[in-house]
Amino acid sequence: MTSTKYSQERWNLGDMFSAFDTAEIKQTVKEVEESLTQLETFRPQLSSKMDQDTFIAFLEQYDGLVRLLSRLLGYSQLRFSEDTQDQEAQANLASFRQLAAEAENSTLFFKLWWKGLDEKEAKRFVDVAGDFRYYLEALRLQKPYTLSEPEEKVINLKDVNGASAFVTLYSAITNRYSFKVEIDGEVKELTRGELTMYIRSSDPDLRARAYQELYRVYENDAPILGQIYQYIIRDWRSENIDLRHYRTPIAVRNLSNDIPDDVVDSLLEVSRKNKGIFQRYFRLKARWLGVDKIRRYDVYAPVARSDKTYTFNEAINLVIEAYKQFDPKVSRLVQKVLDENHVDSEVRKGKRSGAFCATIEPKLTPWILASFHGRADDIATLAHELGHAMHSLLANQHKALTQDPSLPLAETASTFGEMLLIDYLISQDSAPEVRRDLLFRQMDDNYATIMRQAHFAIFERDAHELIQQGASVDRLSQAYLENLQEQFGDSLDLSDDFKSEWVAIPHFFHTPFYVYAYAFGQLLVLSLYQQYRREGEAFKQRYLEILAAGGSDSPTRILDRVGIEIRTADFWQGGFDMLKAALDDLEAIDVPE
Repeated sequence: MTSTKYSQERWNLGDMFSAFDTAEIKQTVKEVEESLTQLETFRPQLSSKMDQDTFIAFLEQYDGLVRLLSRLLGYSQLRFSEDTQDQEAQANLASFRQLAAEAENSTLFFKLWWKGLDEKEAKRFVDVAGDFRYYLEALRLQKPYTLSEPEEKVINLKDVNGASAFVTLYSAITNRYSFKVEIDGEVKELTRGELTMYIRSSDPDLRARAYQELYRVYENDAPILGQIYQYIIRDWRSENIDLRHYRTPIAVRNLSNDIPDDVVDSLLEVSRKNKGIFQRYFRLKARWLGVDKIRRYDVYAPVARSDKTYTFNEAINLVIEAYKQFDPKVSRLVQKVLDENHVDSEVRKGKRSGAFCATIEPKLTPWILASFHGRADDIATLAHELGHAMHSLLANQHKALTQDPSLPLAETASTFGEMLLIDYLISQDSAPEVRRDLLFRQMDDNYATIMRQAHFAIFERDAHELIQQGASVDRLSQAYLENLQEQFGDSLDLSDDFKSEWVAIPHFFHTPFYVYAYAFGQLLVLSLYQQYRREGEAFKQRYLEILAAGGSDSPTRILDRVGIEIRTADFWQGGFDMLKAALDDLEAIDVPE
């Protein structure tokens, strides 16, 4: 165990800026303006015959601009996330988004010129681009969907006060919510993070009350939140289908992920076909809980009562040790994030709910937001987000334009880290009940990450079409309930209060079709983890190569290099076959009388 003592606290953003109204901020804004002026001098030189050194010089200058803007946007976004009611953060976030849109418009001439080159002309530059190579290749994938320069400029400006503004409004509204639940005879007022901890309570009535209160509050604002969603989706369609002529709404996300449409279709279809695995699991859970059929409130119910809690220091040390058992190098990267005080683990009203890891730019250690309540789930969340941070740090030798992995690979290190944690916890306590509880929790998490997220994406596909047809918010809620009914079948009792759950899913609003990346990542990690268990040390280098690649190549080529083939339905089915085997093991454990 590490000798460092870690305490639960607010993060330190000082590695970016100390405050908004400072000379540092003003100087950075000035550097953005100077960089834009410098980049403009390259415009007359752009031609298929331009000097290759000049071309690389432009890219280096542009990468520097991206770093500056990322610091401004990152700082304001993290300030807003730590307190979504902070009006100074809201105002600055809007201002820097405007600056970024103007910068995008000022440099748009390069992207349009680059996409317009023929293949032979482009190859001459790609061949000497080094770490910029995949960035350039990915831009050219968008060539068929690119509009004229004036049109692209209008869209960039529109987004600042359109879709982005609606997302900020959704966050500001929902993160001020408070929830009232009776606990041990006392009515307590809770944040969403505090409330969510009770959905895994051993008390079935408390689980139900927690869910009912969560969706009661969201249901009250469902007409407003639903309208926000409709505006975001109409904007998505107007731009991407009507103007850019993408084939489908989800194809936009697939291209940005550089994952072929048919691969994503296969992932979702195979997930749909395997829903019976989890339906079977819910029936098993009912037997363990001593009921004929569980309710939707009981999906994450523990099969045995456990009131065990952990201090933040205990939790962090468990995570560090789990990573250390895998490789001391990655555990040192995890400690780096903590030692630089880049984790906000406090529980506060107004703080953004959920958890995330924010990579700002390669020279900065990522920041993590999570609200730690002392539960085992919170340890898994820390392992997950610190996995993201470790992934970024392994890829920080790349340019700002190529550090971040595409969304499907972005969940690899985080999910793998959770599995390392579970194996470590089992190794530390060989008691049969510990193994049982962890295996049940792992299956719960597999449901939440694979089946739930795949059906989220299926709902999104349906919702985009329904909104195009003029569907009301109530019709969207009915479509969501139908999605749940298909997903669960008759394996549990589903109450109507879950019909409003969709307005409580931030990813639907923030990043349409993000969610399938979780299912993609989890099924991929099941394959990788099986290789790790089989090969041990021989596996590690290949795995770390995937992480170190960051976003410097396409997901398919990165995975091809380590022998992972994602283009067939058989690959995705292999992940479900592993889940089926895990369920067989659980069913072999004697159910208590």
